[in-house]
Amino acid sequence: MSEEKITYSDVQQYEKLFSLTPSFLLERFAKKNTNLVLKFESKAKSFLSNLSDHQKKKLDIVLNSEIEDLQAVMQDAYSRTNKKQYKILANPKYKEFIELNIEEVRKMIN
Repeated sequence: MSEEKITYSDVQQYEKLFSLTPSFLLERFAKKNTNLVLKFESKAKSFLSNLSDHQKKKLDIVLNSEIEDLQAVMQDAYSRTNKKQYKILANPKYKEFIELNIEEVRKMIN
């Protein structure tokens, strides 16, 4: 696999997506380790089917990244924007929540 990594500029393109769920709900979902991909399956499938080749490549990088690396990008995004959603996703105690949802995306695209 290449050494490409996701950066804040990649995240910035999808800032609206990260802001769709109010932070208090996102934190509740994270605390309960909710499978959001399954919960919003039809929307997720629609989103995934409309990705450009470039977006598919970036998604592949995300799906193959270490959770700690992804959380570091979320921390960087939080420090730049002060959006609570990024802070929640950067929190190490929600690592399992991120792993669960990334695994669900992997299943969906395979």
